Amino acid sequence: MMTKKTDYRFFPSHSLRTTFLVSALAFTSLLTSGSAFALATNTDDFQPLMPDKEQQAASIHVSRQLLLSHYRKQPIDRNLSERIFNKYLDSLDSQRIYFLASDIESFEPYRFRLDGALKTGQLSPGFNIYNTYEQRVIERLRYLLTMLDTGIDKLDFEKNESLLTDRKDSPWLTTKEEMDDLWRKRLKSAVLSLKLSGKTDKEILKTLKTRYESQLNRVLQTRSEDAFQAYMNAFTGVYDPHTTYFSPRTSENFNINMSLSLEGIGAVLQSDNEYTKVLRMVPAGPADKQGQLRPADRIVGVGQGKEGEIVDVVGWRLDEVVDLIRGPKHSIVRLEVIPAGNKDENQTKIINIVRDKVKLEEQAAQSQVMEVEKNGQKHRIGIIEIPAFYADFKAMQEGDPNYKSTTRDVKKLLKELEQEGIDGLVVDLRNNGGGSLQEANMLTGLFIEEGPTVQIRNSRGVDVLKDPDPELVYGGPLVVLVNRMSASASEIFAGAIQDYGRGVVMGSQTFGKGTVQSVRSLNHGQIKITQAKFYRVSGASTQHKGVIPDIELPSTIDKTEIGEDALPEALPWDAIDPVEHTKYTSTSDVLSQLKARHEQRFNATEEYKLLLEQIEFLNERRAATTLSLNEAERTKLKTELDQKQLELVNKSRAIKGEKPFKSIEEKEEHDDQLAANPEKDKELDFIAKESAEVILDLIEFNQRVANSGENVSYTLR
Repeated sequence: MMTKKTDYRFFPSHSLRTTFLVSALAFTSLLTSGSAFALATNTDDFQPLMPDKEQQAASIHVSRQLLLSHYRKQPIDRNLSERIFNKYLDSLDSQRIYFLASDIESFEPYRFRLDGALKTGQLSPGFNIYNTYEQRVIERLRYLLTMLDTGIDKLDFEKNESLLTDRKDSPWLTTKEEMDDLWRKRLKSAVLSLKLSGKTDKEILKTLKTRYESQLNRVLQTRSEDAFQAYMNAFTGVYDPHTTYFSPRTSENFNINMSLSLEGIGAVLQSDNEYTKVLRMVPAGPADKQGQLRPADRIVGVGQGKEGEIVDVVGWRLDEVVDLIRGPKHSIVRLEVIPAGNKDENQTKIINIVRDKVKLEEQAAQSQVMEVEKNGQKHRIGIIEIPAFYADFKAMQEGDPNYKSTTRDVKKLLKELEQEGIDGLVVDLRNNGGGSLQEANMLTGLFIEEGPTVQIRNSRGVDVLKDPDPELVYGGPLVVLVNRMSASASEIFAGAIQDYGRGVVMGSQTFGKGTVQSVRSLNHGQIKITQAKFYRVSGASTQHKGVIPDIELPSTIDKTEIGEDALPEALPWDAIDPVEHTKYTSTSDVLSQLKARHEQRFNATEEYKLLLEQIEFLNERRAATTLSLNEAERTKLKTELDQKQLELVNKSRAIKGEKPFKSIEEKEEHDDQLAANPEKDKELDFIAKESAEVILDLIEFNQRVANSGENVSYTLR
């Protein structure tokens, strides 16, 4: 067992000296030749991108880092070359709307030769492929602009045509005529969506022409660093989704984010092909408070102020989109987004968010007491919401005795709740994306007397973190609430509570991020590399599977979009030897009874019935594979979707005793008014209320055992 202490850090999701004895000469002729590529037509003003010496050296350094330091030990060989090749093509054109089959055929000589090229700094394959991609994008954008010049009145919206919404499994198109037809349909869909949003033909023409001209200008301004970063991330991405190359510019933005000095909207963003996708919201940040932005939403436009023109950002680099979103404190940024799960990429909504800094005190744990009556007796249930695992390291280093941290704050709240005479406790970790490992370890210690909390395996062996304080701060009935957005440190805490039998975990399957990354500087940029993996005290990894709750609840979050198991090349789940730990209770005997009572209550709850209806509606929308290009059919579909959405919203308002909306427009106007005052509704949701009922069931079982004098293992102390 390793005893050396290691500083493990969580990074948002989210050192080398060796020699390669590989000759570059064997690659020179193949890798520098451009004769295999047919240039796209009408791209004479495109200047092919070329790698520089720093990028060539960085390629060698990245290769060394991956070989020496990555948790997943895999050689850079022919098999890896093919995976890099496929991933690179997928990252550039996953929807198969740019490359022709002849382009892919011309790339084939590279399929099994990228390994040696990358290890020796030969970047011609990556740049040749990227240059062809850029040429095809230019060709497509100019085709669209030509069609717009011809006039959108030439498009036939009475014809029964459809557009496939997901082409990732479609074959590469073989002819320019086939590609032209696909892009004619894409333009037709864009025009039709704008028509249905109430725009005139003149407005539609201006909107689309501005969009495509802007995208064309950006493509023509592409730099060699864009090609290099895309190529390197195809390389690092075959190791795992959290191992990433940062160019010098991206490194600067990453360091700003890690130091929490960024003034913006408080959202973690990632590139998703030509879109910027929302990964998660920062707890207590502006977007989280505003409440309209959701995970998996795609940002397609950014505007400044209440009336500022929205700039189309489709096809922009992530750092450029971040720059546009970032701005002065208290100023307004307007985001045009495609809502998560929306198959019509031209049906968007506008979200206004007031920029601000994320304040540590607003991320702090908070508590409240809920009174619940059962069998004529009133009970007081404490609820502690923990948005993140935080610690004010600066104040700690300066010796401030009152520095803030999750564990210190929760310990104080527990003392206050016990003084108020609570009968049980709910710890709410929903949407908690993680944070300090040290805090997850110490927080677990508040609920156990002593013992290990988590195992970390790296190339040197296994480290075991233990509860540093033998004090048991709270030993009463406990429920831990989690959902799909509970990740990293949240999963460590919930997993430990579950393994110790210290409480009941309730909610939906957690995110499943059970890996540790560190950032290392290169000669050119940085690399964030996965070096370790978390394991519970039971030996099971939190990676990929996350924590499976004792009582599972359905969720509106699309697990195919959000979660570690939704990410390509995610490290697999596995298990190691367990470490010795005390089992406080064995809840398996009582869980069947808890579940039965829970289901009986939930099935009779209007909120639960509505949740199931919302999930069914979302799943139907996600299952759609085509979009009609017939105006009458598309209008009918939009009307049906708007009506169903209004129906669901009004059912929710009826449950709360609120007046129903008369139209979808009234609902949207109400949303805008709420966004102008983004204070969260402090009223407990029905899932938090149900968790209190589960605690009452636990209390009842405890009392039954105490009265009977039986010695059973599931009694919670």
